[in-house]
Amino acid sequence: MSLVSVGDILVDKSVLESFFSCDLHECRGKCCIEGELGAPLSLAEAEELHDLPRELYDLLSEKTLHYLHRHGPVEVYQGKHYTRTIDNRECVFCCERDGITLCAIEIAFHEGSIGFDKPLSCRLFPIRVRKRFGLDYLVYEQHAMCRSGRKAGGELQVKLIDYLQQALRASYGDEWMVSLKAFVDSSPKR
Repeated sequence: MSLVSVGDILVDKSVLESFFSCDLHECRGKCCIEGELGAPLSLAEAEELHDLPRELYDLLSEKTLHYLHRHGPVEVYQGKHYTRTIDNRECVFCCERDGITLCAIEIAFHEGSIGFDKPLSCRLFPIRVRKRFGLDYLVYEQHAMCRSGRKAGGELQVKLIDYLQQALRASYGDEWMVSLKAFVDSSPKR
């Protein structure tokens, strides 16, 4: 395992060297339906989701609305907050359009009907934030469900950090992003 420090953030080298561009037409939004836990949430995101805006209800299925009414949108596991999942699979904020699973929060945000976007952990995926030496440590999770994203990124020559630039900026700021890009640009090419 090799890592570098950019400011006070640790970054696995695979984050810097990999290519990625999500191909929703191939993966069909599997990242929203695979896994036992939902999206990791900050405390602020968890609090925001406790009082769901009415605009989200129109995007969710009756099954999901019933589930949300009984269980709520957020669960706590080992002291951390996550979006709730239905039957330990799909996120409660999943909705389907044209056979592709999408995030109702993201749709409502982009349509301008709510004032917050989907969780930052979702926007950063397939990068995950871990802790190491008390610092944020960015790792690239290379799931089988994202094989088409790796292929598309390679074919289009889209670096993972470029694809996720907006989410990285939202997480760590413009100055940190400039430092990250400068580090990558100054690193010897393999």
